[in-house]
Amino acid sequence: MTSLRTMLSFPVGGTRFNYRVAGVAIRDGHVLVCREDDDDYCMLPGGRVEMGEPSDLALVREIAEELVMAVEVGPLLFTSESFYGRVGERFHELGFIYAIELPEDVGPGGAQPFLVREDEGHLLQFSWLPLEGPDLTEARLLPPWLPERLRALPDLSGHVIFHEAEPTA
Repeated sequence: MTSLRTMLSFPVGGTRFNYRVAGVAIRDGHVLVCREDDDDYCMLPGGRVEMGEPSDLALVREIAEELVMAVEVGPLLFTSESFYGRVGERFHELGFIYAIELPEDVGPGGAQPFLVREDEGHLLQFSWLPLEGPDLTEARLLPPWLPERLRALPDLSGHVIFHEAEPTA
C-alpha cells in the first residue's frame, strides 16, 4: 500500500506557504548548488518537507531523489523565514538549512554542471561554485543573504528573517 504524500506547500489567501529543507555541501572551497529548468537563479539542493516528516529525514529523502546518492546530515546551520515573490506569486517560506556530507568521490573537479537529472518533471542542474569571488552572486544564489553567510559559517546555528522588497509599479 502506498501512502499519500502531503508536501507542506499550499496557498493561503494570496500567498503560498512553503516549508523547505536544504543542504550545504562544501568541498575544496566550493559549495554545491542546484538550478531548476531555466530559472535565472540557483538554490541549495533540497526540497519541501512532507507532513509528519522530520526536517533532517526530509533532507535525506530529497538528496536521494534529486542526486541519487546517500548523504550524511550534519548540524543545523540556519533557520529562516523568507517573504518573497516569484512568477506573480507571493511566498512565506520556513527553511531549515543543514550541513551535509556527500560521498568522497563527489566534488568540484571537472565540467559543470557535474550532474543533470530530471525530477518530478523538472530538469535539475547541479554545480559546484567557488565560495570566494563573484560566482555565487552572479549565479543569483537565493535567498540573497546566503552567499555572505556561507563564506563565514557560524559556530552556532542562526536564524534569519528575510523580506524581499515589494516590486514597485
